[in-house]
Amino acid sequence: MTAVLEISGLRKTYRSRKGVRNALDGFDMLVEAGQVHGFLGPNGSGKTTTLRTLLGLIRPNEGRMAILGHEVPRHLPEVASGVGAIVESPQFFGNFTALETLTLLAIAGDVNRNRVHAVLELVGLRERAKEKVKTYSLGMKQRLAVASALLKEPKLLILDEPANGLDPGGIREMRTLMRDLSDSGMTVLLSSHILGEIQLICDSVTIIAAGRRVSSGSVADVLAQHTSASVKVRLEPGVDLLNAAQLLRTAGAEVRLESDHFVVGNAGNPAQITKLLAEQQIFVAELTPISADLESVFLELTGTAPVDGENRQVDQVAAAGGGWGR
Repeated sequence: MTAVLEISGLRKTYRSRKGVRNALDGFDMLVEAGQVHGFLGPNGSGKTTTLRTLLGLIRPNEGRMAILGHEVPRHLPEVASGVGAIVESPQFFGNFTALETLTLLAIAGDVNRNRVHAVLELVGLRERAKEKVKTYSLGMKQRLAVASALLKEPKLLILDEPANGLDPGGIREMRTLMRDLSDSGMTVLLSSHILGEIQLICDSVTIIAAGRRVSSGSVADVLAQHTSASVKVRLEPGVDLLNAAQLLRTAGAEVRLESDHFVVGNAGNPAQITKLLAEQQIFVAELTPISADLESVFLELTGTAPVDGENRQVDQVAAAGGGWGR
């Protein structure tokens, strides 16, 4: 497939009294045409710096960037008409209506004014188009920002947290809009902290941490590389979960108790669970592999996973000589 966006070896450093900080440290990214591509990373990882650098708002120290086959920022004026973007929180004049705001942007960008009504319809603001922006909720302002980015019918749409302030219904509508735009041939680069949505909507992802790429590829491939070895175990009604869990812990299992089941976190050989329990006349009613999701993979790769005892309790007894259940 054709690459719409290419970044290689991107570096950006900042100097302060505390020394030199690497906001981007040899960062690479590739976004192919027609995809919805998720750009993920914790706060301070370099996401916004990357987007601002792409758009010519920050000068990098070194590296190569290309949009629509043209190197930027040198050729940014040539590709600007093919790029729509929202980076960080959008700002609008509160006393203008959405219709006035978009009309002024259309005039400034030499865009056909008929496009204004089309994008208002796309983002669900047609009925509120003549109301002043200062009366809008945060979610409505986000919709207006997306509409402004769509005015030029860009080939590449860059959106930084477009679901910010949206209720669940609005998030679903935004998801549908992103997929529809992709189906029409537009490429969407989407930065978001709502990882469940990214997993639902995106074809591929790039994960950044401390200014470096830590994973990239199709969503399916990234998840497959981090397949969970955990299984959910539910016993027959009336069986003491605590006793069963302790039996497995004694054998070296990592066991997390839940209200009506438990999770074995290092189940390399799930058959061993049923064997050990059955030997004590404890029978399994359900044994289900737990698939890795994008949130757990993200937390693992970026080093932001909760430590034991902070957000969850994981009871563990290490097996002598290595992992249990292999």
